[in-house]
Amino acid sequence: MTAPRTGDDGRLPHTGRIPYGGDYNPEQWPDEIHDEDHRLFTLAGVDTLTVGVFSWSLTQTAENDYDFTILDRVLDRVAAEGRQVCLATGTAALPPWLAKKYPEVNRTDFEGRRHRYGQRHNFCPSSAEYRRLSTALAGRLAERYAAHPALLAWHINNEYGGACYCERCGDAFRVWLRARHGTLDALNDAWWTAFWSHRFTDWDEIEPPSALTEHWRGPDHTAFQGITLDYRRFMTDALLGCFTAEKEAIRAHDPDTPVTTNLMGAYQPLDYHRWAPQLDFASWDNYPPLDAPPTRPALGHDLMRGLKGGAPFWLMEQTPSTTACRDVNPLRRPGELRLATWQAIAHGADAALYFQMRAPRGACEKYHGAVIGHAGRDDTRVFREVASLGEELRALGPLTLGGRTPARTALLFDWASWWALEISDGPSRLVRYTDVVHAYYRAAREAGADVDVVAVTADLTPYDVVLAPVLHLVGADLASRLEEVARRGGTVLATFLTARSDAHDRAFLTDVPGPLAPLLGIRVDEWDARPADVENPVRFTGFTARARLVFEIVRLRGAEAVARYESDFYAGAPAVTRNGHGAGQAWYVATALDQPGVDHVVRSVLARHDLIGPHAAHRDVESATRITPDGTRLLFLLNHGAEHARLTAHAAATDVLTGKRHDRGGTLVLDPRGVAVLRLQ
Repeated sequence: MTAPRTGDDGRLPHTGRIPYGGDYNPEQWPDEIHDEDHRLFTLAGVDTLTVGVFSWSLTQTAENDYDFTILDRVLDRVAAEGRQVCLATGTAALPPWLAKKYPEVNRTDFEGRRHRYGQRHNFCPSSAEYRRLSTALAGRLAERYAAHPALLAWHINNEYGGACYCERCGDAFRVWLRARHGTLDALNDAWWTAFWSHRFTDWDEIEPPSALTEHWRGPDHTAFQGITLDYRRFMTDALLGCFTAEKEAIRAHDPDTPVTTNLMGAYQPLDYHRWAPQLDFASWDNYPPLDAPPTRPALGHDLMRGLKGGAPFWLMEQTPSTTACRDVNPLRRPGELRLATWQAIAHGADAALYFQMRAPRGACEKYHGAVIGHAGRDDTRVFREVASLGEELRALGPLTLGGRTPARTALLFDWASWWALEISDGPSRLVRYTDVVHAYYRAAREAGADVDVVAVTADLTPYDVVLAPVLHLVGADLASRLEEVARRGGTVLATFLTARSDAHDRAFLTDVPGPLAPLLGIRVDEWDARPADVENPVRFTGFTARARLVFEIVRLRGAEAVARYESDFYAGAPAVTRNGHGAGQAWYVATALDQPGVDHVVRSVLARHDLIGPHAAHRDVESATRITPDGTRLLFLLNHGAEHARLTAHAAATDVLTGKRHDRGGTLVLDPRGVAVLRLQ
């Protein structure tokens, strides 16, 4: 049995059970509603409330006027009720007075328009006034509440995101570029500015890439990929600087309470791997399209778990019923909320929180799902499901807390490759990074393999299989580390459009796939791209898959063909290859296979290492493993199907949710949308 990894564990809040509750906005309601809220919280088993997320205009009514009266009452009441709070700094939405007094805090958008006051996430990260006032507020809150008995964790800002293109951001970008590149010669080389007469001779000549400068048809169409990549890196760091400034202000008064901010899974604008070292623990908001396959939110969970070296994370937000931000907002069906929550726990969540506890009466989230609806009833289906789940989690106690996933399969996830792939002119803008990544993740998960989703800088020594789909940029020592995986007997799988460019998105001056060519044993001279409705059959032994979008024409240089194209002038050319390297193998998939094709390849790879799970034949049944700090091995089985699933127990186990014992070889039946948490003997 592979031991769970340690790595950058961070610091999780200390709790005796899975914290259960969510975003609570009592400032919107009179005291008599607060009384009713806490009665309902008790019925629902709620013990943790996220408060103050959008309270800046209440806690600071003018630059020098702070008023914590409402927050005092809220926290005191929470403590009196025996609950705890994740206390937010409230700095994600500017108060009107601040935007009016200091217009520079308002963002300038991609089209160059300086915004006026409105909405949220509306601050310029390079504004000195925003930094000064937001950190002052965070410090005041920490000074006042660091010793409060209700305080469990700090929640800085909310869902950081977006970008600003103002003059201050331009100035800060140039400072950032000096630190990154050192000299203009190095910068010009990195951006390949000899193209289109772009060679810079003074730092002040550099402008943020926007609709007014290097872009056309939106943020993904740029004349110079290098500058756009660097601006996205800069904006990631600029917003991170806002977070760390508030964290430092908190730490001046509270050195111990864990600090986080709620991330958003596979969120393109921000590279969360750059944020991870600054988070005491990872937390995220899970809002997948409700008709997405269950592996989509699972990918998000595993990505968030991977930020802190495999340590548990918090599910900071999910809807108990429906969202409100989409054009069409489907309702969770009966049982789906419980299933989604247990999926999060199975993948490493040590908290299960909702947005929102009570539905607001007005504004754009009044129809967003809530534990307590507008009528305040305790007999709705949603409330009953929330309460039932709360009782289930209460009975579970601390069993799963601190549990880690003993994965032997890693999937490399790289924001820079995501950006580079989708701002590239050619070969196809129809290739979407997360769609390809998800296809390979889905194949591994549905085969029953636990998967760690990790950065390209992660330690790969614990893994037998490393999946590297559309890893467009390859830099530093990654090629040699992947070679080492294969040399010691592991398997590396890469795909089309991998290893095309370096960290600056400059093409390698060698045969494709660049530094991975020796490992993969192939050479690619040409590639074809076709519209989405054009398919090319790919023939495996005894099986034919369909391929679309991009078709690389592979020449074998030591590798063997596993599957070949069947049409067009490159019919017969290898589409999937396998190369022996040391004691291991390296596979290459030169085209966008359909899901059955990806499944076939990934299962072939996993089978070599005996990583096909015992329930892999049941496509609707998801399995996941956590090993607790005391060595208890927990197997989670989740039936995402609408029919009963009959499984065979592969080991003696007891279901901790029902107390029922299952003998090895016995039959285990999962209800539709049913869950079992098995303590393996």
